[in-house]
Amino acid sequence: MGYDIKRFLVPVNEGLFCGICRGVLEDPVQAPCEHAFCRVCIYEWLLTEHTCPEDRQVLLLHDLKPLFRYMKNDLNKLKIKCRNSLKGCNYSCNLEFISAHTRECKFEIMTCPNMECSDSILKMDLHDHLKECRDKSKMCAKGCGIAVSNMDDREHNCIQELRSAIEILRSEMVLQIENQKKEMENRLAIQREYMVKRESAMQAEITDLRNEISRISQKLKLLLDLEERRKADFDKMENERKELFEMLKNLQRQQRALNNCPNCQPTNNGKVTTI
Repeated sequence: MGYDIKRFLVPVNEGLFCGICRGVLEDPVQAPCEHAFCRVCIYEWLLTEHTCPEDRQVLLLHDLKPLFRYMKNDLNKLKIKCRNSLKGCNYSCNLEFISAHTRECKFEIMTCPNMECSDSILKMDLHDHLKECRDKSKMCAKGCGIAVSNMDDREHNCIQELRSAIEILRSEMVLQIENQKKEMENRLAIQREYMVKRESAMQAEITDLRNEISRISQKLKLLLDLEERRKADFDKMENERKELFEMLKNLQRQQRALNNCPNCQPTNNGKVTTI
């Protein structure tokens, strides 16, 4: 989740807001389409979705990259108040140092470390609280290493407590493994769905390319047929030209022969009469 805008002492550029929670970016990452999100926000989003929340382009976990350096620098330079300002903390600093302050802030709320005590107290009051805590605990004198309260000291059984601690650890490990397994299954499902869609898109592209190649082949065949016809027509015209040229030459020879014949005399009407 991002930082509350009300904590900032200076105006914040709109490009530094998370596209999901709309808070100021916290531990930011960036999609290839250059939209930025809080790491926790986008990780939770990608457990069920596989697109960018802003423009719906395909987005997978491995596509996320660190924020641009200039944006990171602008983010780190923002002045922010401590989250405990309403409890009395007046500290403010650049955003890049606020996490370190929060870990040390005396106005942070914490739970009493004694096992049986559930009181929530300010960190600054912890020392005084421990002096008066009715559930004040101490280390087991028998050496099992478990802290027990004064009230439970007589009923404490090291073996039973250690067994309980081991069972709790085992349960926590099983739960953690199950959660990791579910997360991996979700990521694999997202990746699988993306690959299926990508394969389908590629098959469609291949089909389109094949159809286009078929159309081009048909056009090429038509052009070749037209070229063959044009060539045949050209050859035919060339043969006819040669025949006409030969006929013209024959007519010219016959004309010259007639002109040179002493027995042929032209008549008054222009016709030649043979004597």
